[in-house]
Amino acid sequence: MNEDIAWAATGRHRFRAVMMATFAALALLLAMVGVFGILAYSVQQRRREFGVRIALGASAADVLRLVLFNSTRLIVAGMVIGLSSAAALGQLVASFLFGVKPLDPVTFVGVAVVLAITAAIASAAPALRASHVDPAVALRND
Repeated sequence: MNEDIAWAATGRHRFRAVMMATFAALALLLAMVGVFGILAYSVQQRRREFGVRIALGASAADVLRLVLFNSTRLIVAGMVIGLSSAAALGQLVASFLFGVKPLDPVTFVGVAVVLAITAAIASAAPALRASHVDPAVALRND
């Protein structure tokens, strides 16, 4: 009986938490698709360049490192802008945060780690595709 009362009393807060978690998961998925799309397009546009690099002696690891370095710059810039915006706007959502300060370092570090892992996963396929470009095909197609 006490559990039913507690369940009913916390229903609205639970619903908000589930909605926030759902929207957060969707935002993370959209970010992952966005990073993948941008990098895949960039790799497609630079396919000839990768073919020339490989033809001139660059290894697959060199091309992989080049693509990952460029994606890391993009990801870090986005994380800096996003985390700075979150810190600036944290006071606006302070009423929704129960037991967490608006500038909680654990939350900010956790978000950065999750975003870094997600971006690394999204960057892997385009980077691998760039490192396996066949120079003959890349130079012949254009």
